[in-house]
Amino acid sequence: MKLKSRLIIAFLIMIAMPMVLISVTAGTIVRFQMYSINSSYDVEAKIIQVITNPIQIFNRITRGVYNEIKLYSHNIPEKLSDPAYYEELNSLLKTKHSFLAVRKEKEFIYIGDEEKFEIISGLLPEYGTGSTEVDGGIYLGGKNPFLVKVQDFDYTDGSQGTIYVITDLDVLMPQIKAVAIQSAISFIIILFLTASLLIFWIYRSIIKPLNVLRLATHHIKEGDLNYCVTSDSNDEIGQLCDDFENMRLRLKKLIEDRIKYEEDIKELISNISHDLKTPLTAIKGYSEGLLDGVADTKEKQEKYLKTIYMKANDISVLVDELAFYTRIDCNTIPYSFTNIRLNDYFEDCVEDLKLELEVKNIKVIYENFVENDVKVIADAEQLKRVIHNIIGNSVKYMDKSEGIVKITINDRGEFVQVDIEDNGMGIAKEDLPYIFDRFYRADASRSTKTGGSGLGLAIAKKIIEDHSGKIWACSRRHEGTTISFTLKKSSTDNQDTLSQSGGLK
Repeated sequence: MKLKSRLIIAFLIMIAMPMVLISVTAGTIVRFQMYSINSSYDVEAKIIQVITNPIQIFNRITRGVYNEIKLYSHNIPEKLSDPAYYEELNSLLKTKHSFLAVRKEKEFIYIGDEEKFEIISGLLPEYGTGSTEVDGGIYLGGKNPFLVKVQDFDYTDGSQGTIYVITDLDVLMPQIKAVAIQSAISFIIILFLTASLLIFWIYRSIIKPLNVLRLATHHIKEGDLNYCVTSDSNDEIGQLCDDFENMRLRLKKLIEDRIKYEEDIKELISNISHDLKTPLTAIKGYSEGLLDGVADTKEKQEKYLKTIYMKANDISVLVDELAFYTRIDCNTIPYSFTNIRLNDYFEDCVEDLKLELEVKNIKVIYENFVENDVKVIADAEQLKRVIHNIIGNSVKYMDKSEGIVKITINDRGEFVQVDIEDNGMGIAKEDLPYIFDRFYRADASRSTKTGGSGLGLAIAKKIIEDHSGKIWACSRRHEGTTISFTLKKSSTDNQDTLSQSGGLK
């Protein structure tokens, strides 16, 4: 589930769930308290009545007593002069949180509750001013509210009398207060439970995965790139975890590549130091021979000078190769791609190679199985470097008295394939996958004959890949090696130059 959907659901739950639960709880509490009210005070009341007209319900509580008083006041007034009858009525009214008060002329002759009477004594109506109906009453508000029912009558001696049925509204119905208190408590509990549920859900779906990410960042900060980040969800946070894991893997690979690169650099420096030391030692030795007069003849002097020149040239080639690889590895070599007629180009290369390799007793064989008008998109200068690096590697490891280098070109649809085969010492099976790696040398002995930086084939691989081609090798020990690469055919006959850095796209 997406994070957006979860937030929408959480919002709906936050609104709807408390409303439903509060409604159900409040309804249950009100129904229970209404039952208590009806049973405690012997009245029949509905919820709507309690809410809209509670005074009417209060009036009903003392309706029976007041009806009796009113009946006696009209038919048997002498009954209302009996103190024993006052006590009887007052005892009944106490069960209904009410009490009785009786006045004769200006003097109260009976008071059922002295303490509460003191509160409202000055507010009671005089004779003839406050008579009420059966279901009516006088509401006396204030700090202590009361409901008063009034009945005027005449004593047998002709005196004016008034009977008051006084109800204390502050304590009349504790159930009503209980409804409010219980509803408030229920509201708080429901909100707490709802919030707890949502917090737990959000924690499981959001906070917990974030804690996993936090822990992962801590491990990475401490240098532990092996700590794996996993997530079972498919929401935004799950995607974030997946992206973080991909970042971790990429960072780990970059660091591993960096470490390998630094190791390669160290090996390169060691190799270059070794390769430079040998010719420099020779140059130094022959120079000292010239200075000390060891070369006392013209022939020796020429030999010494020729050797010094050759060793200096070896150093120059090594430095140039290293500088070129640095540039090509950083994609700073500007390529000039053109449509090259393949057959013409390789015929010229083969002619140059024959002159160079004949002195080393190596025969060059050239076979072209593509049409004469086939063109490829290539940088002529860099392609020549590839060919020379491959053949130079073949010459370096040639162990036959009569060497052979065979160049074969075949058609491969949108590409042409160039195979350069030799009959040299071959490459060991365990070394074959690494021969195109930078700084790699299968010959660990690093003799003068086979010395080198180990960059030749790495340079060739980079150039071919920048030409949108592929390069690979096959070899059999003591029988020879074949290095093959592909070049993309040209789809146009024009000769426009396509110059760019970073290779052909």
